[in-house]
Amino acid sequence: MRHQWQRLLRLRSSPHVLSQHSSYSQVNSQSNLHSFSLFHTHTLHQKLPTLPPIFNYPLNPRTPISRSLSSEPEIESKDSGHGVIAEIFSKARDEIDVRKELELNNVEFTRDMVLSVLKSLESSPDVARRVFDWVLVNEGERLRSKSYNQMLCVLGVNGAVEDFWEMVSVMKKKGYGVSRWVHDRVLKKFVEDGLESDAEKLRNVFASGSVDGSVGKACQRVCKIVREGVWSDDVERQIRELNVVFTGCLVKMVVQNLKTEPTKALIFFRWVEEAGLFKHDQETYNAVARVLGRKDCLDRFWKVVGEMRSKGYELESKTYVKGFARFMRKQKALIEDSVDFYEFAMAGTNKPKRKCCTILLKKIVVGKELDMGLFSRVVRIYTESGNALTDSMLDEVLKSLNSVGRLGECNKVFKVMEEGGFVASGSLKGNIAFTLGRAGKEDDANDFINILLEAGSDPGYKAWSSLIVGYCVAGHLEKASDCFQKMIKREGVASAASGCFDSIVNAYCTKSRATDVCRFLSDWVSRRQLKPRQTTYKLLISKLLSQGEFADALHILGLMKSDGFPPYIDPFIKHVSKHGTGDDAIAFLKMMASKKFPSTVVFLQVFEAYFKAGRHSEAQDCLSRCPGYIRNHADVLNLFCPNKFGEGAATNVVAA
Repeated sequence: MRHQWQRLLRLRSSPHVLSQHSSYSQVNSQSNLHSFSLFHTHTLHQKLPTLPPIFNYPLNPRTPISRSLSSEPEIESKDSGHGVIAEIFSKARDEIDVRKELELNNVEFTRDMVLSVLKSLESSPDVARRVFDWVLVNEGERLRSKSYNQMLCVLGVNGAVEDFWEMVSVMKKKGYGVSRWVHDRVLKKFVEDGLESDAEKLRNVFASGSVDGSVGKACQRVCKIVREGVWSDDVERQIRELNVVFTGCLVKMVVQNLKTEPTKALIFFRWVEEAGLFKHDQETYNAVARVLGRKDCLDRFWKVVGEMRSKGYELESKTYVKGFARFMRKQKALIEDSVDFYEFAMAGTNKPKRKCCTILLKKIVVGKELDMGLFSRVVRIYTESGNALTDSMLDEVLKSLNSVGRLGECNKVFKVMEEGGFVASGSLKGNIAFTLGRAGKEDDANDFINILLEAGSDPGYKAWSSLIVGYCVAGHLEKASDCFQKMIKREGVASAASGCFDSIVNAYCTKSRATDVCRFLSDWVSRRQLKPRQTTYKLLISKLLSQGEFADALHILGLMKSDGFPPYIDPFIKHVSKHGTGDDAIAFLKMMASKKFPSTVVFLQVFEAYFKAGRHSEAQDCLSRCPGYIRNHADVLNLFCPNKFGEGAATNVVAA
């Protein structure tokens, strides 16, 4: 097999062989044209007879003249283009005139255009013949099985029986079958015209299975020969003796069916062109590239795609997606080849989608070793093609980094993407900072902040606060406190009066370190004009009291009052009534009032709480320390000296 392949390579480099190939291609092309006699007769290389104009207005293929009831799929067409084409081909012109008129009217034939024009000209068979003939001679690659079938239908329904059968013969050699909808419509016409022998012949052709499946049958025969043994002169002889016309459709099918034997697929691919049987196009090159895109055929794969690009053919999206997926799903992904393939595809017209770049970046960062060179290369390829990196791309890459325990490398990744023009949103900066903080990576977090600052990008409150919250979630309290101080220094005190301080307080309290955070808060409020949220004050007071730190809680109540918030009295009343002394109660009552003491209502709440807790003596002690206007207040007297005890009891309480 190896020697056969080397022999084919030598043949390809031989000028003599290339000359023979060129000569054969020309002869073969002419024989195909003249084998269909009606196009030899009406060819545009000769002077065409004058025909009356077919359309005086843009033809609409939805009108009865151009559309008949059939099972063929409807073609979406540009009606105005049909009218122009019909006028051009209905007049007496040679090939040069036709080409000039087509250029002046900006007419460019595509496969769909040819198909829809032929469909619209069904009632004008002479013009349809000329259109088909011109495309066959000048742009033969635009004609495929559907176009041949459409022309065959035009001939059949217009009674050109001899031409119909010649067309069937040409199509059979090309590997094209007669479509069912053509069979049905032409059979109906034959029957209506009394052409029983032709009708029976068409039925037999259809029943023989040589229609619609002819390309598949030819493919099966070729593949069977190729698979049976080593490639040799005898294999080539057997294929030639099949007497099939190799079309793009057939060559693609053979190559695809030989995908389990990629070497044979490539040898066949080379031979069919070297033998002058077919000139490869973009579709056949892509077909063989899809077969060769595997680990054991990489050298041949790169040679084929390079050759394809040099001939002006593009890598199809299907080829890239299939090859890329194959490289990626290997147990040991072919990362470098994947990057090379990505670069190759991005240099073409059919560029890979954004998700391909993201998948490749994710694959690189989870590799055995983090190759930042490859990572940078992919970013460069992507951005130099006019694309912009997005938050979602970096977010997915960072998740992949974290999944393999490489979160510490995120700064390298972030910096490379920034160099590629990436500008992170405040939200993404916050997410990165939070993740680093939660992981306790203080050095990496500091580096991240420094990267932002060096790039002239202000981290902003979001990044700072997220980092602090991350530290708090992980229980790194000192780191959170240090980071908070850095944020204040950078962003100012005003920016800190929000959730991050709340998070620090809550984190300390959760760790039963309310006393420590009390001093922290007291320092920032008293000396640095920080104003925490009301909820922060309430949280800290509750935590301090639950831990028995009455004095500290009372101090925080004073700070809360100084900041203009209404005093938070409920937890104090509850604490004093259950655990506090009379002195504690008086200290609380004095602290909460703007004057010396609060209103009588608060005193009553404290006394009632004492009684409810069953601590009557502590209530009496508290009452004895109250000012006279409280001791003699009617509601207080009624509370301590109910009517059932009489006035004497009340007098004794007051005297006490």
